[in-house]
Amino acid sequence: MKKSEKRMYLLSEGKPIKEYKVVFGPHPQGHKQKKGDERTPEGKYILDYKKKSSFYKSIHISYPNEKDKSNARHLGVNPGSAIMIHGQKNGLGWRSWLNQRFNWTDGCIAVTNKEMDEIWRLIKAGTPIEIQP
Repeated sequence: MKKSEKRMYLLSEGKPIKEYKVVFGPHPQGHKQKKGDERTPEGKYILDYKKKSSFYKSIHISYPNEKDKSNARHLGVNPGSAIMIHGQKNGLGWRSWLNQRFNWTDGCIAVTNKEMDEIWRLIKAGTPIEIQP
């Protein structure tokens, strides 16, 4: 995933097989430092579990890792948690044509519900994700 391109790429054997336009929180530049900063983490993580949520379907990103926790302790802040790849807020999926034009999450990665259905089928728990600036 490349935040600067607002694109998420699904890879197979190191080659892109799918590409999605994504949106983030209102302050997407830079690595997530603390709860409430509306940033998406940068680095290597694991897509560790799936769940149905208030944002249609969600796949959890393993943020914060040990480095993130250590950095937060050093700064004296809560690193935050619950960073997901997810669909649209329940009941508002019809608005994805508008929602996907601006950054609206609290630091998660949002796609349309239709795209989330496809990602949900293609991704297994334990899949690595690299989020680049």
